[in-house]
Amino acid sequence: MGKIKFIPKVLLCFISIVMLMFTLVRCSDDNEIMEMESETKEIQLRSDTSLGNILTDKEGRTLYYFANDPTAMSNCTGGCEQVWPAFNVENLSAENLGPGLNFPDFATVVTTSGKKQLTYKGRPLYYYAPAVNGTNTKEEPGKTGGENVGGVWFVAKPDYTIMLTNAQLIGHDGKNYTSSYTEGTGKTLYFTDAKGVTLYTFKNDKQNKNNFTAADFSNNGVWPIYETDQIVVPSGLDKSLFGSITVHGKKQLTYKGWPLYYFGQDNMMMGSNKGVSFPAPGVWPVPVKDIAPALP
Repeated sequence: MGKIKFIPKVLLCFISIVMLMFTLVRCSDDNEIMEMESETKEIQLRSDTSLGNILTDKEGRTLYYFANDPTAMSNCTGGCEQVWPAFNVENLSAENLGPGLNFPDFATVVTTSGKKQLTYKGRPLYYYAPAVNGTNTKEEPGKTGGENVGGVWFVAKPDYTIMLTNAQLIGHDGKNYTSSYTEGTGKTLYFTDAKGVTLYTFKNDKQNKNNFTAADFSNNGVWPIYETDQIVVPSGLDKSLFGSITVHGKKQLTYKGWPLYYFGQDNMMMGSNKGVSFPAPGVWPVPVKDIAPALP
């Protein structure tokens, strides 16, 4: 029977110290890698206690969208650009985005003043830089002071199901319409989906009752239902006034009891609102904040 060799205590202590140092160095390296990855994310999501998940830059500054941008082109010009600077990231890639953000949702446009600007789901993105002691300064990271300014500026979010657009109504007949559906010019602040596609109501519907859609959905291509029951809206709107109904087995979002629809001829195109005059002005009004509730 061979002799059992014992490792001297001094050697054991030395080995333990080396292993401990290796572990500490490895943990330190892992933490540095995680911190570096976090720091390199040019656009991130931050959870806000009142507004939910919102988009920020890499420093945590809140990003906003402008309801006066019915398309990807920025309408914030002149003095507006000082208060709401365009947000941009050169050579944005999927690796530059934090968890929960998808690269195909972003694009780059050029403003009328020649600046590059990122868009998110078709909407140009901005900072908020209010005047402080006479100088426009970007608000500090974590702040959301630009939310609902003028009723047309809102934080950018990844999960809106209702957004607001403030634009001229132009019917399928090519004529301009006011919010009273008479011919004329003037912007109307109306509801769209998350990608800026116009939503409509039907004057013949009743409270929480869709009177248009056929049971086999054979006419759904003409006025497709807005098929969702999720309610994520800008803070300027009362979330409790939204709901959903079941239409032949599918969920349809409602506002003040009015079922919400798309117009097929808009072709799901941001900024198009041709349905306001089809088949006649006012038959399919766009939903607005102060629309009268649907009658029972």
